[in-house]
Amino acid sequence: MIILAVAQNTFREAVRDKVLYVLLFFSATAILSSKALGWISIGQDIKIVKDISLAAVALFGVLIAIFIGTNLIYKEVDKRTIYTIICQPMRRYEFILGKYLGLAGLLALVTGVMTIVASTYVLALGGTLDATFFMAAFLIYWELLLLTALAVLLSSVTSPILGAIIVFTVFMVGHATSILNELPDHISGAARAVMNGAYYILPNLSNFNIRAEAANGVVVAPSYVAWAIAYGAIYTTVLLVLASLAFEDKDV
Repeated sequence: MIILAVAQNTFREAVRDKVLYVLLFFSATAILSSKALGWISIGQDIKIVKDISLAAVALFGVLIAIFIGTNLIYKEVDKRTIYTIICQPMRRYEFILGKYLGLAGLLALVTGVMTIVASTYVLALGGTLDATFFMAAFLIYWELLLLTALAVLLSSVTSPILGAIIVFTVFMVGHATSILNELPDHISGAARAVMNGAYYILPNLSNFNIRAEAANGVVVAPSYVAWAIAYGAIYTTVLLVLASLAFEDKDV
């Protein structure tokens, strides 16, 4: 009940954040503007609309997770409201989980709304939707949950600006981790060791990316989706444990 109370309060605060509505506006604009790029490729406009729409859901979902998630704990400490909260009969890990679940609920709402807008737009243009399209949207949400856990961890240990930079860097590199493992021969020594270490430590976010399949109507096996869900759940759990441990040792 304590965790749910914190989650509900976090959700209400996040919904009132003006940044959320600015990002939603730009997301909707990107989705509705995708038709313009579709005109460039004759006969491929629906595919391009689907691809850009899902890309917009992913990108702006990440930005929401970054701008709100990296401020979750820091804002409480900065405004000193954290002292009132931790004086309650609440364990610190419950506070972390509540914050995380509140933002997860917000992202579920945002991802759902953006997916509905994208779906309606595709149908309005005469396109069709299949299960792969909605699988892609769900895996985008699952990716956002992982990045949100990272944002909560960084919010516990660093400033929002640095945390935002790190999360966005992980998002970019996480979609290109294969580059870290396919280095040219002239890169050796410490540089190669660092790159290889990053390859095994950073999450491979491309596992959640089936936008190309969704755009082209390619069937994706449910077993792959289940594997991606398990992969994301493991990473998310580890990050939340680290966030709880970091906040437990935080001097507040």
